[in-house]
Amino acid sequence: MEFELRFTDKEITAWDGMGLMKRMLNRTGFDSAMEVCDLPQPGSNRGYSPTQLIVQFMLSVWCGANRFEHSEVTRHDPVLQKLFGFKRMANFKAIMRFFRKFDQATTMHVFGRLYRWFFGKLQLNHLTLDLDSTVMTRYGEQEGAARGYNPRKPGRYSHHPLMAFIADARMIANLWLRPGNSHSANNALAFLDDTLDKLGGKQVALLRADSGFSDAAFLNDLDQRSTHYLIALKLNQPLQNALVDQTGWWVLDEGIEVIAFDYQAPCWDKPRRIVGIRQKIDVRPDAKGKQLSLFADDPALACYRFGALVTDLDLSAEELWRQMSWYSILFHSNMPLVTNHWPTTL
Repeated sequence: MEFELRFTDKEITAWDGMGLMKRMLNRTGFDSAMEVCDLPQPGSNRGYSPTQLIVQFMLSVWCGANRFEHSEVTRHDPVLQKLFGFKRMANFKAIMRFFRKFDQATTMHVFGRLYRWFFGKLQLNHLTLDLDSTVMTRYGEQEGAARGYNPRKPGRYSHHPLMAFIADARMIANLWLRPGNSHSANNALAFLDDTLDKLGGKQVALLRADSGFSDAAFLNDLDQRSTHYLIALKLNQPLQNALVDQTGWWVLDEGIEVIAFDYQAPCWDKPRRIVGIRQKIDVRPDAKGKQLSLFADDPALACYRFGALVTDLDLSAEELWRQMSWYSILFHSNMPLVTNHWPTTL
């Protein structure tokens, strides 16, 4: 096979796929959205527009940059400059100066508007909202890192962030970074309010969360909102006793038994529906859950790992368990929560 080699005086780029990204930005109206986000403005009339700095930053990330300095590679590409319509390309220090203008208040304000614009583009409603209060171990001197509850690395510095996900689209809905010594329920209600505000009027059909969101104030708030929920519970002593007192466990599968019953915790003002799950360790060695500390010496109970969920849904324990078993997001209670579409009829 013969090839013809020719030279051209036209500018070429190794990043031709960025043409598709530019068309995506145009189609979604990204520039218009940035104009109404109240972005920090340049201090000089010769400064770069905030929208250009953000687009340049994203452009460098799309092209493989993982440091601010790497944006110099795309900065010196004349094809990309013409493609995105920039008169002149900003250097990486201008991008860094721009991001330094984001204090906490500015970040909350800008990203609130950005999230509402983003979720307004999604043709989804009756969403499944998943909340997580995980622990992130830190090595070094990161701001806000502190010693606190850390089950995997006791005594290590950590952050204790709150995270929210839209299960239907598998997208992040919100994130708050808290110090590692924060209580799991600290600012949970404020975080929920902020998340719902970011969703811009989208309805939540089901809220799922780990045990960090299981305190009485949070459950009462969900009841007042009439929001359906499925939340893992901490296996405290009263709940352990309640699980052991139950009879009629239903065998769901080999090594898995479930049961549903009404239970009122000492701090609750009313009974709520509980779904209990127990799994035999010898049959399912990777089973999620915890052994009951009160009954560690009882051979009939020590062979199980237990879990418990609180819900307002009038579904069978089997249905709730099967819904959870479809997807594997592990929260601190070690209970798997799923991210499948929940029926919009709820």
